[in-house]
Amino acid sequence: MTDTSSTAPIVDVLCVGAGFSGLYAAYKAAAQGWTFAGYETAPDVGGTWFWNTYPGARCDVESVYYSYSFSEELQQEWTWSERFAPQAEILSYINHVAGRFDLRRHFRFNTKVIAANWLPDEHLWELTLDSGDTRRGRYLLAGSGGLSTPKDFDVPGLENFTGLTVSTSRWTISLDDLAGKRVAVIGTGSSGVQCIPLIAEVADHLTVFQRTPNYVFPARNARLPAQTVAEIKSNYPAIREVCRQSLGGIPDRPVTDCAFDVSDEERQERYERAYERSGFLGVGAEFADLLTNPEANETAAEFARQKIRQIVRDPRTASLLEPRFHPLGAKRSCFGTDFYETFNRPNVSLVSLRDEPIATLTSDSIVTERGSYDVDAVVLAIGFDAFTGPLFALNVTTPEAGTLRDAWSDGVRTYLGIMTAGFPNFFMIGGPQSPALASNVVVTIEQAVDWITDLITHAKAEGCDVIEPATEAQDDWVSITEATVNQTLYATTDSWYRGSNVTGKPSTFLGYVGGVGKYRRMCAEIAKRDYPGVRIGGQAVAPGIGRIDEEIA
Repeated sequence: MTDTSSTAPIVDVLCVGAGFSGLYAAYKAAAQGWTFAGYETAPDVGGTWFWNTYPGARCDVESVYYSYSFSEELQQEWTWSERFAPQAEILSYINHVAGRFDLRRHFRFNTKVIAANWLPDEHLWELTLDSGDTRRGRYLLAGSGGLSTPKDFDVPGLENFTGLTVSTSRWTISLDDLAGKRVAVIGTGSSGVQCIPLIAEVADHLTVFQRTPNYVFPARNARLPAQTVAEIKSNYPAIREVCRQSLGGIPDRPVTDCAFDVSDEERQERYERAYERSGFLGVGAEFADLLTNPEANETAAEFARQKIRQIVRDPRTASLLEPRFHPLGAKRSCFGTDFYETFNRPNVSLVSLRDEPIATLTSDSIVTERGSYDVDAVVLAIGFDAFTGPLFALNVTTPEAGTLRDAWSDGVRTYLGIMTAGFPNFFMIGGPQSPALASNVVVTIEQAVDWITDLITHAKAEGCDVIEPATEAQDDWVSITEATVNQTLYATTDSWYRGSNVTGKPSTFLGYVGGVGKYRRMCAEIAKRDYPGVRIGGQAVAPGIGRIDEEIA
């Protein structure tokens, strides 16, 4: 797509991002016969999976579920090679989808959207691009992803460091570039857990700087047997429906008993089996009350800590790696290969940033409050400004509400995690307060795009071209998301789930944790009742979303 000037035709749909969200949005728009113009900062499709190329990068949701369901032909022709696909294979899949459905033609690459302004008199969105060009469209979709804006390194002195610096979220080197060097990895979230073992294999010495120890389980990654692939492909429609109606967008292991319903011996045996199984249906999902009962959760947490003590030979290092600052599952658990085993290597050491915070960096060292560590290379595995960061970067603005950043200055407020009051015709795919945070995000993406498409189609049939949630309905949804999370141990923990990793970010839990299935059923009921709480052409059916939440199991 090359049309970007202000004289270009007005399109039905403008979209930011060419990852899983943007590509499916383009596919749906084309199927509806709508004109579509998408913009992507990267030189090609892929979104998160274009940028995150650090060593060991792979999905933590099983490949056969972390994929599109909209095309049976696509499901049958694509074969995943591993239980948890590596970055290169996921990117290859996204490229395949873009090529198979001729989706690249809808996007302008190497193009950043620097502003989005609502024109109320014309009922249009106007995008300003980094080239200075503008483009207008009726509806604006943000498919920019929840984990696409890297978090700033908030320790002074990085500019002093003269060695090699690289971020896991914008990896620009090869693993060989770290060979023989004294390397520091700052951060032990998912990206740190995945890259640390591989960096340790080539580094002269690796120093890991950890603030908060996480629960890390063995990924148990393996090649997918041909028979398993064949069985899944023969049953994909049923599998996908199970995913859509599940808690997290993957097939559930239904459990109804609680941790103290069984003996200590049986509980231990079940945790052992779950540990071998691993994945999001592993230890943290073994009993029904692990995310609601602190005492029950502690039994699973202590099991995980026992495993660390069994693996890591040095007692002090093992103690530092034991997660004791949050319940199991209250932050996203990590899955890695030989993560704890790596700390048995003679060339690996661990520094606790809780005991000795980083004070500054010099030209060739990291200085903490207790000492100095000589390093030749620094790897920043510090995470993202999740969900709101990518949205704020678009500078979305309306005359009524100002900027989105201003509108959410006291915390995120959305309707279903899809729309927000004061911003007509603006839709977020997998946005904050949707299930995207705590689910298989591809399932959430497809559901959101389908629902948005149906809503726009409904409005068009009514002869209306302006869609916006009522403030009252938005308030109801915020209350529902807060009440839902407050029933769980998520509410006890500061994490990127509520923006706590970014200085000054208002604390709002960024997801709906009532389950992918319940959310889908609520959205379907809302559509069935002619979209209560949504102002279509200025008119709205009374909200009633609270009643729907109560009615839907």
